[in-house]
Amino acid sequence: MAYINIPYQLAETQFPPPCQFKSIWKVEANNSYQAVHPQGLISPGLFVTLEGRGKFVQDGKETILAAGTLFFVRERIPCSYDCVDDNWKFYFIHFDQLPMIEHLGLPIGERITSTKINEAVRLCERLIEILILKSIGHEYAAHLLLQELLLLFAGDQIIKLGSSLDLEEILLHMHRAIDQPFRSEDFIRHSGLSRTAFFSQFREMTGKSPNQYMLELKLASAKVSLESTSTSVKDIAAALHFYDEFHLSKSFKKRYGVSPRSYRKMHS
Repeated sequence: MAYINIPYQLAETQFPPPCQFKSIWKVEANNSYQAVHPQGLISPGLFVTLEGRGKFVQDGKETILAAGTLFFVRERIPCSYDCVDDNWKFYFIHFDQLPMIEHLGLPIGERITSTKINEAVRLCERLIEILILKSIGHEYAAHLLLQELLLLFAGDQIIKLGSSLDLEEILLHMHRAIDQPFRSEDFIRHSGLSRTAFFSQFREMTGKSPNQYMLELKLASAKVSLESTSTSVKDIAAALHFYDEFHLSKSFKKRYGVSPRSYRKMHS
């Protein structure tokens, strides 16, 4: 059997459009620095503090922005910000709208601690460079770098909320080993979790048990083989390590509503 993987595509779901970049400021402030916006900012913004501390006040709420923190700011709300202790180094980025931020689960109007400041500095400096040089396509690059920065911070927050990198590695391995025998016990040992914790976290991540998830991967691969090759159902079942042809046929019909042979005739 010529092994064929499964297609990967975006689900047809509604999600906010990507944020569009407007401007970036790199600021090194002392106690003489103060910014006041009686009408609020004209568009949303993001503080990325590298060193020292700043004080941000909006809608009567005061927040200290320390090194290693982020802060997303809503527009059109009166605000002010100034330096604390004569030292505040930060980037300030303007962008067009907040729905993408909310979709990524990044809190707005709350200080966020990040472990990705060094990576963020690299992206911000690259953003400034392309705006200085204005090489061909720099407008697209600016928007893409902003989105990369936001995804960097969103991923950092997900990890801190308790997602398991081991489980992510296991998920990737499952996709790369559709044509291999599947034993959940092997993955449980690799994860270092108890059986109960592994199954619970895997279901939370995917909505399915590991066995059901792998079965659906194998069935999706079988479907592509039926569409794109003349390989027999028996050989497809053997290549994907089903118990036998009957096991594949029964599982396939339960998943797709028709037998493998009927499906092939429909798509021949």
